[in-house]
Amino acid sequence: MFRVIQQYPRLVPGCALNYGARFYSESAGLLSTQLDEKWKKIWKSHPPRADAATSDTSKGKYFVLSMFPYPSGILHIGHLRVYTISDVLARYRRLSGYDVIHPMGWDAFGLPAENAAIERNVDPAVWTYSNIEKMRAQMDIMLADLDWDKEVITCSPEYYKFTQKLFIMLYESGYAYRKEAVVNWDPIEKTVLANEQVDNEGRSWRSGAIVEKKKLEQWFLAITKLAPQLLDDLKVLDKWPKKVKTMQRNWIGKSEGAEIQFLFNPSSENGLISKLGLDRVSAFTTRPDTLFGVDYVALSLNHPVSEWYSKQHPQLAKFLEEAKNLPEDSKAGFKIPGLFLSNPLTPDTYDIPVFVAPYVIGDYGHGAVMGCPGHDLRDNAFWAENNPGVEPSVVVRPASDTVAPGEIFAGKDGILNEKSGQFAGLTSKEGGSAIIDYVSKLNGLASKTTQLKLRDWLISRQRFWGAPIPMIHCETDCGIVPVPEEDLPVLLPDGLGAPLSTSEEFTKTTCPKCGGPAHRDTDTMDTFMDSSWYFFRYTDPKNPNQLFDYEKASTLMPVDLYIGGVEHAILHLLYSRFISKFLAETGAWSGGDLNGEPIKRLVTQGMVHGRTLIDGETGRFLKPEEVDESNPQVGPIIKSTGKVAEISSEKMSKSKFNGADPVKCITSHGADATRAHILFQAPVSDVLNWEEQRIVGIERWLARVQSAVDSTIEKGLDTTSELDVSKLSAEDVKLWNEVQKKIEQITAALHEDLSMNTLISDYMKLTRTILNGLESPTTSPAVLYKSTKTLLQLISPVTPANAEEGWEKLLKADGKEWTTIFNQRWPQPSPIEVTIKASGKHRIIINGKSVFELEITDTSISDDELIALIRSNGGDEHLAGKTIKRVIRPDGKPAVSLIAA
Repeated sequence: MFRVIQQYPRLVPGCALNYGARFYSESAGLLSTQLDEKWKKIWKSHPPRADAATSDTSKGKYFVLSMFPYPSGILHIGHLRVYTISDVLARYRRLSGYDVIHPMGWDAFGLPAENAAIERNVDPAVWTYSNIEKMRAQMDIMLADLDWDKEVITCSPEYYKFTQKLFIMLYESGYAYRKEAVVNWDPIEKTVLANEQVDNEGRSWRSGAIVEKKKLEQWFLAITKLAPQLLDDLKVLDKWPKKVKTMQRNWIGKSEGAEIQFLFNPSSENGLISKLGLDRVSAFTTRPDTLFGVDYVALSLNHPVSEWYSKQHPQLAKFLEEAKNLPEDSKAGFKIPGLFLSNPLTPDTYDIPVFVAPYVIGDYGHGAVMGCPGHDLRDNAFWAENNPGVEPSVVVRPASDTVAPGEIFAGKDGILNEKSGQFAGLTSKEGGSAIIDYVSKLNGLASKTTQLKLRDWLISRQRFWGAPIPMIHCETDCGIVPVPEEDLPVLLPDGLGAPLSTSEEFTKTTCPKCGGPAHRDTDTMDTFMDSSWYFFRYTDPKNPNQLFDYEKASTLMPVDLYIGGVEHAILHLLYSRFISKFLAETGAWSGGDLNGEPIKRLVTQGMVHGRTLIDGETGRFLKPEEVDESNPQVGPIIKSTGKVAEISSEKMSKSKFNGADPVKCITSHGADATRAHILFQAPVSDVLNWEEQRIVGIERWLARVQSAVDSTIEKGLDTTSELDVSKLSAEDVKLWNEVQKKIEQITAALHEDLSMNTLISDYMKLTRTILNGLESPTTSPAVLYKSTKTLLQLISPVTPANAEEGWEKLLKADGKEWTTIFNQRWPQPSPIEVTIKASGKHRIIINGKSVFELEITDTSISDDELIALIRSNGGDEHLAGKTIKRVIRPDGKPAVSLIAA
């Protein structure tokens, strides 16, 4: 049952834990879990934060937040990683004198719970709340110190009442509107998807189904109204990862270019002025230098011209129906017979054909594309498919080199050729600007403009497990009317199992304006709406009348540190920024000092990968029971074939059989060891390759921490509050200053660097330093006692149970009752400044290397006098950029060290 871990020299007779042969029990995990249970029980009856309630919080508020989870019922290692990081940083800030808020809640609406309810024939609320209880207990197991009094649950009426209130605020401010639109329809989940929820292959972000196109009346939020601020204010987010800001900047997609207007021939039978009330097609382009090379104009499927002509041409109507299910990058097209436009450079010549094409996005720009197949790869592919054999117009040539036969020049840094008329010879930039100025003066059919790729946020969902949209459709004359505030929340009906539109009891109502017959809106809100403002609710979670109190939100917001996955870099974070700015604009909160931004610092932790076994011949992922790993020198043997399995590190998933249960790990090794191990394995932003077997190194370290405590006690406590520096030996000073240096490094890792893996390494080094000090019979007990206390304080954010255990031992040995270590203040470094204690020769050490000796006769010499003395003795060249530090060498002899400033 026991195995030798490491030998330590015997230091003090009778020390049971620390000296002689050091044994490490295979049941260490059991002892660790018993330690967890001991301190969880004590903390429950004596909450550390209650004891610390009167402690100094003069450094002000600090809002630490991890992205709240969906209550699936199971915590995975990714959860454990992010919550450990946030818990450690919250504990550190509280110990450092900050008034910390560290809340937790649940992103509880959505399709997973709805589908689980359908499959199991249970109420989704029952399913969701039971999962919340399980996950709350799991967070307790990992020793997360959370503000449960601030807990929010997005599916509770107390929360979604105010999500509905927020929607009405948006509606009354002109940000929420309803329109008919071609939308993304998930045929499996049977609901609408926002554009952001469809991947590059046209598949649903959740189900993976090929998304279909449908025309429905939908609710949108006008996020584009705040697009300039969302884009410009990325510059104030100097504590966000660059990659996240780049992703948001690209998603908003600001493009400088021109709006070009192509006229219909009003005298032809296809003139649309009298039919549609329009005489032109407008298109946005970033390449006005290619205006002479326009070979066609392409319209979106839902462009008014496309829809009108579909009624005249059955073939077009058939094409529109078939094209709904084509991907947006399809090169299919339909040429409208006899319809031509004029180029604004030649406004009286109508020779540009018009196509309808699915690759043209209906709600981007004007739903029309200026086709220049001679200089755009996408346009070229479309032209080749729909006009085979017809050479495209080429109006720009490369500034250098030549284009190979069959290739097109699509670069933006070219020279306009002779087909560009009087603009020939200008660069693309010069020519584009000159062409727009010319056309603007000629006929006003071109103007410089800026276009955004970002489109308004589609929030309607046709499912039942979500916040109902609080709008009423009057069946007489009132139109769409918001639900009165006193009637909120609009509650979900009991016995859910189908869309709200199927419930007559829910749907049928009366108009709040006229009292006539009406029906409720039967869409629910996108769950990103719930998560777009939850951090505001944390500031005032029990308020029954408002989303939150202005003063409370303005005091606690913005979030100081937000931790979560990079997969939320666009959707959640962009929507949260939009809602936060809207709330600042309406005066719901002050907007803070970041122009209404909700988050000061963002940390995106890397994914967790698991050890994955693969059959090299078939590529099949192997279950643990399919391999024999009894011989580690050979490796995992596939039982069915006798061959060695391949090992890789893959993102954890059920299909790869490489998941790890964090609760099982904690049960086996203890919460402290698990927390420290997950931090030690990789930098916060990097992928973590989970290797549970390596946790033994952390367990050994924690055993050494307790050994250091026991050894300090056995050596004899000296709890003198102030050290008498004059009585300290060189060995004492060296140990003390090494501990102070580690305080600086550990504080930097927690305060700004967030270098959690090096943090654990520093803990181990500090523990070794103290153990080395304990090996010497001459080390001062006072220095050892203070150093060991410091060690426990420094490790307490990461390993709270072990820190409290050691703290209790020290207090008991000193005859004191236990008070929590979390009521202490974070250690501040206080190195001992060594004075020159004797006259004679002193070694001059430059950056750690002995350079020469210097005779010093005056022991009270000042730093300035010392510098002058070094200069006068030929040491001037060594002084540039250095600072003086007086030290005592390990051999006890004095020296002067010059260190790079």
